[in-house]
Amino acid sequence: MDWDGRIGGIRQGRSGDTRAPHKPLLLLYALGHHQRHGAAPILYSAAEDRLRLLLEEFAPPVKRPNPAQPFHHLAHDDGLWRVATDDGRDSRPDPSALRAGGARGSLTPEFSRALEADPGLRTRAARLLLDANFPASLHGEVLALAGLALVPGRWAASADRDPRFREAVLAAYGHRCAFCGYEGLMDGVPAGLEAAHVRWWSQAGPDTVDNGLALCANHHLLFDRGVIGLTPDLTLDVSPRFEPRSAEAERIVTGLAGRGLLLAEGTPPVDADHAGWHRREVFKHLVRAA
Repeated sequence: MDWDGRIGGIRQGRSGDTRAPHKPLLLLYALGHHQRHGAAPILYSAAEDRLRLLLEEFAPPVKRPNPAQPFHHLAHDDGLWRVATDDGRDSRPDPSALRAGGARGSLTPEFSRALEADPGLRTRAARLLLDANFPASLHGEVLALAGLALVPGRWAASADRDPRFREAVLAAYGHRCAFCGYEGLMDGVPAGLEAAHVRWWSQAGPDTVDNGLALCANHHLLFDRGVIGLTPDLTLDVSPRFEPRSAEAERIVTGLAGRGLLLAEGTPPVDADHAGWHRREVFKHLVRAA
């Protein structure tokens, strides 16, 4: 059975360049549940809050994410997931209906047995889902919230990426963070400085300088998490959902709001289309509904 092909072929309902990681997030959660509880089903009402949190944190921002949609729709993909209800009727992508009907989802028996028979399948499945939907900087956080105990890493084939991207971006920004100005060398080599994609590589973002930012490791993660974003005029914005809990957090995060990027002379600006994609698909510009 080609489980890698089935996982890679999940229908995600993308429209244009809009992200749709809803089913992959559910499947990562289900893999974590299977790791802990085997083939035991997942009661929708018990998992709803955690599934909603996964969508709030790692899907494009909306006022009220609906975890009922992937819970229902993943069953229509090829042999990975199934949903049962108390009365035996088909499920619906409606939270109230799933709760009232005692809806419970589980990996299909075939997939569950394959995971038990092949110790490496769970890791391969997680890597496929993570690489196809998120930058490597977020893999650890996604795994933790999904409850899946794996060691994250940069799993995409290096041949698929341009090795010159990091060097070109760091050089274009003068080897300093475009947000805070951090720069430092260890034995003559930049330390703690990374090349971030504005439009994620997993979402067809090109390995070009106008889709890159030189960022310190901390600001790279915060940019990929949607805590920090870019306005249409390429000044820095900070999500209203971010809560600084120390003076240092105020200084290095909240205090960035309204600043311009620290560009070296001759550096091409971030492409407006890539910046717009990040603002729509990643930046947490909407406050959670109560």
